[in-house]
Amino acid sequence: MVLSLALLFSQYKITGSNARCIAVLETFSQVIKDHQPPEDATFVRHIQKHLDPHIAFLLKYRYMSLSIRECIRWLKKVMADLVAIHPPVADEDARQMLQNQIARFIRERITMADELIAHNALTKIENGDVVLTFAKSSVVERIFLEAKKAGRDFQVIVVDSRPLLEGKNLCVKLVRNGIKCKYTLISGIYDALKAVTKVFLGSHAILNNGSSYARIGSAAVAMAATDKQIPVILCCETYKFVNRTQVDSLVMNEKGDPYSLVQTSDTAAPILANWKQQQNLSILNLMYDVTPSKYISAVVTEIGIIPCTSAPVVCCLLETMSGLYINYILFLRFGENTISMRTIN
Repeated sequence: MVLSLALLFSQYKITGSNARCIAVLETFSQVIKDHQPPEDATFVRHIQKHLDPHIAFLLKYRYMSLSIRECIRWLKKVMADLVAIHPPVADEDARQMLQNQIARFIRERITMADELIAHNALTKIENGDVVLTFAKSSVVERIFLEAKKAGRDFQVIVVDSRPLLEGKNLCVKLVRNGIKCKYTLISGIYDALKAVTKVFLGSHAILNNGSSYARIGSAAVAMAATDKQIPVILCCETYKFVNRTQVDSLVMNEKGDPYSLVQTSDTAAPILANWKQQQNLSILNLMYDVTPSKYISAVVTEIGIIPCTSAPVVCCLLETMSGLYINYILFLRFGENTISMRTIN
């Protein structure tokens, strides 16, 4: 399963931070289910060592996003907490507890969180709005679909960029659901912004200084919208709030396949086909960029709509409260029959 997941990642068959995080967690859940420790070791102590090579293997095939790193950090903390329990937990009980925790994290911190974000963001979409978005974000897509179900009359402009062209899939999905759409490449961003009233963007991570780490091109869209005095609304789950700071896109970024930039079509000869033979030429295909907080008007999360400068507070809250406050918000929204009041960790 880990090999299959690594191949899907490397071939960009699974894209988007939520989809990748869910795939990693579900794969590790299956690894935990199948793992049998040696006779001289307990499950809770051996499973940590057993997962490390799998994590390194995934990292070898594709650089891990910040959100995946946060999920793995959370999983290791859960394992460490199990080891600290006295008296020790039986192997089968520990196995089941880990699987339940992973399923619960996916359900509460991603699936239900997206539903809450869509609910909170509905207040920002009004009749007559022209909303612009960049590439494809699963949570932004859900917001648009929920707004359509709520009877809002609005239009979406999807701005896209090579080489992944993720916005094509989003545009097709929205049109099939009866939402009026326009599609353009990022080179036409200023022309597209002429009629725009709001900009909705997804994010792979919110950094400690309030900046957004997202698909490359997001910063250009946010800066162009701010230049036109159009509000930029970010939609992001709190599990993506990371306790690190980054001020540019050249540090800790992921490099994509350079050939995907020079290949323009399957039939025509690619531009710069022999670029490797050019002594003074190299091609850099960065996957993400950093949008400074001054270009972000607000961040819609499952705990409410907050300024991006509140990122350090959210990080501190999640660390100290161990998810209890998140559970309280989910409890208010979904009721006690859907979610318990126990802590996530």
